This record gives sequence, C-alpha cells and structure tokens, in this order.
Amino acid sequence: MLHMGGIVAGIAGGVIGGGLRQMAKGQRPALPNLLLTPSNALRLTNGLSHMRGAALKLGQMLSMDSGIVLSPQLTAILATLRDDARPMPPNQLRDVLNAEWGTSWLARFRKFDVRPFAAASIGQVHRAETRDGRLLAIKVQYPGVRASIDSDVDNIAALMRLPGLLPKGMDISPLLAAAKAQLREEADYLAEAGHLRRFSNLLSGSADFVLPELQEDLSTGQVLAMTYLDCQPIETLEAAPQVVRDRAAASLIDLVLRELFTFCAMQTDPNLANYRVETATGRIVLLDFGAVRPVEPGLAAAFRALLNAALDWDAAAVRAAMLQIGYFGPDTAPHHQDLIQQMFDLAIDPLRQDSPFDFAQSDLLDRLRDMGLALGTERDLMHVPPAETLFLHRKIGGMYLLATRLRARVNLRQLVEPYR
Repeated sequence: MLHMGGIVAGIAGGVIGGGLRQMAKGQRPALPNLLLTPSNALRLTNGLSHMRGAALKLGQMLSMDSGIVLSPQLTAILATLRDDARPMPPNQLRDVLNAEWGTSWLARFRKFDVRPFAAASIGQVHRAETRDGRLLAIKVQYPGVRASIDSDVDNIAALMRLPGLLPKGMDISPLLAAAKAQLREEADYLAEAGHLRRFSNLLSGSADFVLPELQEDLSTGQVLAMTYLDCQPIETLEAAPQVVRDRAAASLIDLVLRELFTFCAMQTDPNLANYRVETATGRIVLLDFGAVRPVEPGLAAAFRALLNAALDWDAAAVRAAMLQIGYFGPDTAPHHQDLIQQMFDLAIDPLRQDSPFDFAQSDLLDRLRDMGLALGTERDLMHVPPAETLFLHRKIGGMYLLATRLRARVNLRQLVEPYR
C-alpha cells in the first residue's frame, strides 16, 4: 500500500508540476494530458516492476484494454509495462523451495541453476536436471503473491480513480472482481497443472503444437515442474519463409477458434513469451496455462450467432448478438451502440473476404485503435463489457498483433467457416 501510495503521489506531483508550467506559459492545462507524460509512465512502470505480483500482472492485463473501458491516457501509460519483474534473490528462492520440497530438496537434482532464465509478474523459471536425468523447467512463485492479490488490485484501483482517467460514475468493480478471481487462479500452480494436462490431451499428436510435460512429483501449489523444451522465441519466425509464417499464424488463429467453440476453455494471456518454436521440429511451443478460463456454452453460442450474422451481413442480428454478449447494454445511448457496432464491422471485414488477408499491409489495427481511443474519450459512456468478453478480446487482439508481426497472409474466411 505504501509503495503504491508513493507511485500515486509521484504521478500527482508530476501532474501538479506540469500544470503549473503550462499555466506559467498562459496555457490552460488538461488533466488527462498531464497524466500522460514520459515521467509518469516511468514512475508507474518502475514501481509496478519492483512490486511484482498482482499489481504488475493487473497492469499488464489492463494495458491490452481496447480504450472502451479505460481512458486513452491510462491505456497508454499501462502499455509501457512488460514482463520485467525483478527476480527473487537466491536466499529467498531457497526459503520457498525448502517450504515446498523440504530442506533436502537439492539432493534430488544433479544440477539446479539458481539464476532464473525467465522472470515474470507472479513467478520465475529455473533450469534443472534431476538425478534420473530429466531436464526440467521449474516455475517458482514469488512468496506472498497469493496473499496480496486483493490488496494489490485495490491499490491499482486507487490509481485508476485519479481524476480524468475514468468517466465519472463508471463502475469497474465487476472487472476488478474478475481480475482478482483470475489472479487467484494464476497463483494456484496446481490448478495450472490441471490446465496443462487438459490442453496436452486436447492437442496430443498435433503437427503444429507441442506442450511441456507436467512433472507431478515436483509440482505443488507454488512450484510447477515441466520438461524443458529446446526452443526459440516465436519472433525468430520473422525471418522465416512466407509459407512458414503463414502457417504459424493460421495455426494460432485456428487454436483460438477451437478454444472458443470446441474446447470450451481459452488460455487468455497472449504474451509473446508464451509462444516459442521448438528447435528440432518447428512446432509452436505453448507455455503458461495459468490464465485459462472456461468458456460457457451460452457465451460460445452467442459468439457463433454473432459470427454467422456478420458473415451473412445481417446488421440487425449482429446488434442483437452484440447486446446479448454485452458489448453494450439496453440503456447504452443509441449513438454509442452505433459506434461500437461500426468498430465491430470494421474488425470483422477480413473474415468476410475470400482471399488471404495480408496483416502486414493492412492499417486495420491503426483504424481500430483510433476508433477505440475516440470512444474512450466519450465521458458519458458508462457501460463496461463483461469481464469474460474482455478476456476473450485480449486473446484475439494478441493474435492479431502476432500475425501482424509475422507479416502473415491468412485466409480467415476458410478458418472460420468450419465453426459456423
């Protein structure tokens, strides 16, 4: 609480100083613009990185907001966040593993690298080799993360209540409650182990994907042990031939469709670090199943109805499905409903064409961003879409960004037709 208070105080101080400087120049300061400064972005990013845990994770989750819920100013500040949490020191690592495995745990390993090769918001990952020859990746949770979730989210909420960042009267408590529930799930490594088992079974024998194998004997609520896979960052595909990039993007987009319409469960964290490429086979490695959320049959059916209506150019059915899903509510002003539906029509257009969509040559993402930011400035727009819809869109948006980065060309119409 004290650390977050320091961040908020620093941002407020920056706002006051910037406002005084503008007034000295005879300018009328605009509060949202004062909040969006490089120094304030640095204060927030550095502060959350040092805090680790739920505060950093929630900041990353919110940074992928479309602009409908958050103001452009807060969205831009949070977008500076990356998975750059500070790793725990060796003595703290030892204490955690002593508590989870017992004090003689080191005798089970031939090698255990105390230096993590990956560190994120909730835990860090170490490479190890057991006495029986297994090469493992072992994810260890930062101590105290699970106990601090509620207070961390509440303290982030205090930041969001700074004047000018949200429309007056907007109720984001359902979104924050969903974020708390999601973070509790991500901090339960036994639950993540169950998700890993499930997705391993669903994708068993896949020519496109490979998952690490869960090591039950070493996994606990705060330690997740998996086989270590020799792989490279998925960004290495940027230098691959066009056909390889196209297949990777198509496979990942099809996986999202299967998660929504077939698996009834979706991994909702599209962080690039969760996707790698197996060195030996070229298959896409899927990592981190802490953010798996169930997709209720009713929600899947509503999205199928929306997809069919959009592909059939049925505007009335599109609006009815969007209302059912919760893009807007019955009381949302008609002009706001129109704006949100216009955004959807623009986003769905690549799915209507029969030829491959060239992600690299399209400015669709820029136009959607501009429309979303403009909508975010509508201070009388109070509606907040359901958390499940926002989590799903976070994944879809992440896949679009990845396909754009790979400069992929994908026939999206062919991909979605089997799910109608």
